[in-house]
Amino acid sequence: MKIIKLNRETSNLAPCVATIGFFDGVHKGHRFLINHVIQEAADSGLQSAVITFDRHPREVLQSDYIPQMLSGFDRKMSLLADTSVDNGVVVHFDKEMASLSSYEFMRDVLRDQLNVKKLVIGYDNRFGHNRDEGFDDYVRYGKELGIEVIHNQAFVLNGVNVSSSVIRSLLKDGEVEMAEMCLGYYYTIVGKVVHGYKQGRKMGFPTANLDMTDSRQLVPAPGVYAVKVRIDGEDECRNGMMNIGRRPTFGGDDISLETNIFDFAADIYDKIMSVSFIHRIREERKFNNAIELAGQLKDDRRLVEEQFLKED
Repeated sequence: MKIIKLNRETSNLAPCVATIGFFDGVHKGHRFLINHVIQEAADSGLQSAVITFDRHPREVLQSDYIPQMLSGFDRKMSLLADTSVDNGVVVHFDKEMASLSSYEFMRDVLRDQLNVKKLVIGYDNRFGHNRDEGFDDYVRYGKELGIEVIHNQAFVLNGVNVSSSVIRSLLKDGEVEMAEMCLGYYYTIVGKVVHGYKQGRKMGFPTANLDMTDSRQLVPAPGVYAVKVRIDGEDECRNGMMNIGRRPTFGGDDISLETNIFDFAADIYDKIMSVSFIHRIREERKFNNAIELAGQLKDDRRLVEEQFLKED
């Protein structure tokens, strides 16, 4: 995939079939849409293009908005490249861009700068500062501008239209397996390993504590999960279990993300670590004391190992 960063000088691009959206997570619904674009482009003898933004539009429109992303920008572009689309166009979203009407965006950006001949619209996609406009309006504008506008059906899984918002809801409920079905891959968070409270080490379960301060990724519901762990700079993917929660047994207040990596004892402080969620073992619970919690952790590890045997 060729990455094109839209600027004032971007022009004279090859005629293309395109779609537009934020594409957070590049899930199965997105890939269903992008496959339609690729097929339409092949049938028309045109290039295929996905048009996306460098940051979430709501970050510009609402100064206090803190996104809960399914994927960071680099991960999103990597996932888009895996679709085999010809071009990934990155639009810098600012207040000037946000002020454009749908018609102005189609005229100034899609037609004049990106040479879009056909625009495939997702089933729930709306763009331009007037969010009341929809598919019929885009078709009408397209006829004036020489852009054919094509409607794409929703990708339906188990009776649900797959979308980024649906996947976020699943993750907030701890439904990581259903989220994986919608994404097409295990949901993964990325952060830096930092020093924690070291209570796990005292119980025989040392943990790598993940700092998610700068990632802006959504953290799944509190609980204990079977996870796959990859440490930056290593190819090996390790098994482990992660606890997300407030450490109620020890009177904690802040959410912590603690991963016990099985059969692993290296010093990985300050390294970047990726954690992929395979299965939720249980909800977070408060125990009477550390001894009782340690016994539960042994049971948790057994359940996690059984889960990995099923995966194999």
